[in-house]
Amino acid sequence: MPTEPGQTLTVRDNRTGQTYELEIQEGTIRATDLRQIKAGARDPGLMTYDPGLFNTAITRSKVTYLDGEAGILQYRGYPIEQLAEKCTYLEVAYLLIYGHLPSRDELAGWVADITMHTFVHENVKDFMQGFRYDAQPMAMLLASVGGLSTFYPDAGNRQDPDVVNLHIRRMIAKVPTLAAFAYRHNAGQPYTNPDNELNYAGNFLSMLFKMSELRYQPDPRIERALETLFILHADHEQNCSTTALRVVASSHADPYAAVAAGIAALYGPLHGGANEAVLRMLMRIGSTGNVPAFSESVKAGHERLMGFGHRVYKNYDPRARLIKKAADEVIAARGPHPLLNVATELEKRALEDDYFVSRRLYPNVDFYSGLIYQALGLPLVMFPVLFAIPRTSGWLAQWYEMLSDPEQKIVRPLQIYEGDRDLTYP
Repeated sequence: MPTEPGQTLTVRDNRTGQTYELEIQEGTIRATDLRQIKAGARDPGLMTYDPGLFNTAITRSKVTYLDGEAGILQYRGYPIEQLAEKCTYLEVAYLLIYGHLPSRDELAGWVADITMHTFVHENVKDFMQGFRYDAQPMAMLLASVGGLSTFYPDAGNRQDPDVVNLHIRRMIAKVPTLAAFAYRHNAGQPYTNPDNELNYAGNFLSMLFKMSELRYQPDPRIERALETLFILHADHEQNCSTTALRVVASSHADPYAAVAAGIAALYGPLHGGANEAVLRMLMRIGSTGNVPAFSESVKAGHERLMGFGHRVYKNYDPRARLIKKAADEVIAARGPHPLLNVATELEKRALEDDYFVSRRLYPNVDFYSGLIYQALGLPLVMFPVLFAIPRTSGWLAQWYEMLSDPEQKIVRPLQIYEGDRDLTYP
């Protein structure tokens, strides 16, 4: 991409007096351009030190646009508010992966293909049975998704578009099945096979909760609330789990291994466990009468306000408003939730308090999502699993985009070595 006139950065190295002109493209300089800046002949060149990659762009992407200052989230240019209101999750998944909203025929074919692949090989059930009765569902999902590549020897074929697209469909179809199996195993219940007469969200609810009834009929309000959650969690730019997927996929690992890497990153409490932390906080507060004292304790530094603020968003997370609406739908279907009033009062108080407003601590996507999952009757250990199901489409969109990226290379960062050197073995 050509550099616009005047779009350069002049750097003077005060060690040598040398001046360098670096190109600026879309607000970035290429890190490798710094390697020409050397203090001497044996100097390998300047590099950047950026723990956590907080100020490093690792790719060009057309999947998700995020403006944290303005509180904007868009998938392929479409505002998240419009997609959550008007689309199904599978429609959004198609948009993320292929870059455009599907036509009526494309959507029908896409849904039919995914529905056809919801069942898993019977040996997968044997594999799941090998876990302890109290195994973490997220760990089971991680292992079983990674294990899927053993059933599909052609999974590493990146050259054949038909093969690539088949595995994309397989994974989106099978991850809810594996997630439901993990839940049922943890609960000591027999696995429930998919019901392909139901839609994506309804089928997942059936696999979770169907018992002795001939047909499970999900409440349409709960079904739609879950669909909304899936849409809101589908992608979120270059976060920890997406970066983990890109790092693993850069070695040309198959998509099952790459998605398993994303699940492993999401398993961490700093990433996929945030809504669980919110729920524990609300349970600790207990009632609306305790909210003022808790708020003051936060300001005094004795408590942490979970579910407020975000590494990226410095405004109201656009997903939070939509999730609050979904929470209201679930509560209407399932009956009053004792913690909803606590959450509402805490949000109201925080948004009216200069201490929190001045620090730009607004509710984020995790603040109400845990309430929805608990209202559905799901245990805390299932919360990150419910995050991983929709994020699979976002991970696959990022993986699919990588396949055609001409600049894609195997990820190999540098380090600053601080250890001993040239020791002699005694």
